[in-house]
Amino acid sequence: MNQKNKKNKFKVIIVIMLLVLTTGCATTLVDKEKKPVKNQLTGQNLTKNIICQPTDEETIKTYEKYGIKIDELPSCDDFKISSGKYENLWTSFFVRPLAFILLFLGRKVKNYALSVIILSIVIRLITYPITKKTALQSELIKKAQPEIDKLQKKYKDKTDEESMMKQSQEMMMIYKKYNINPLSGCLFSFLQLPLFIAFFEAIQRTPAIFEDKFLSMQLGTTPIVGITTATWYTYIVLIILIGLTTYFSFKMNSTANMSDPSMKMMPVMMTAMIIITSIFMPSALCIYWITSNLYTIVQNILVKRSKEVNGKAYI
Repeated sequence: MNQKNKKNKFKVIIVIMLLVLTTGCATTLVDKEKKPVKNQLTGQNLTKNIICQPTDEETIKTYEKYGIKIDELPSCDDFKISSGKYENLWTSFFVRPLAFILLFLGRKVKNYALSVIILSIVIRLITYPITKKTALQSELIKKAQPEIDKLQKKYKDKTDEESMMKQSQEMMMIYKKYNINPLSGCLFSFLQLPLFIAFFEAIQRTPAIFEDKFLSMQLGTTPIVGITTATWYTYIVLIILIGLTTYFSFKMNSTANMSDPSMKMMPVMMTAMIIITSIFMPSALCIYWITSNLYTIVQNILVKRSKEVNGKAYI
């Protein structure tokens, strides 16, 4: 079983390395002094390698001022997956397709924030078999926790090799009893990162999205900039929602030993880190994160009530 887990971990590492090596990140537009150029409309740092034309006149003038040939880009309404020159595998297979779908849905529902929400839910539905395993593992570990605590107390002061080996064997017996595979609980965490980066780049590189508004919020504006505008309160609400949904999402999905005081603080620490990060993220990406968190919370509630956890047969 250990060998199988090691092989799976190795495969995951290879996939992540390939993604990192082929990633073509959004590039910030800078002036002669190497300072980021601000978007007068949204307050965000402008992205140099946008994939379609902006519509705001001031934004167009700014891009042209710094040598970006807007006329050579397709309009966002006419954007296709094959539009533009080939950059790399990441852009071709993740960013452009995602941007195309967001633009398509946005035109249909007349708002790009709604397209972000819809696509977030669709992606979570497609990945349901994986995310369900994560939720199940969390609940099964909670059911096994009393036995795990008892085992840890049994070997608390025993540090010799024989005792550690016995502890490991008995732990594996508990995992087998409850059909727990800790690695399967991490699968969506590895999938979440490239999805998050792809959404970030699709938003940053698509003017039609970052120029749009939702509930008085500019989708390309970060909360740190938004709180200085007339509609500052909407960005405050956005940060509060991120904090609440992130906390409950982490807490419900936690597989850590919650009897350990240091582990009890983990959801709080992770939430604080996400909140700090989110104030520098475009609002559209914050909406994606909130939607994903809400989906996770609802899914965990449903899984917790399912027969697979509460019945005699696990998974």
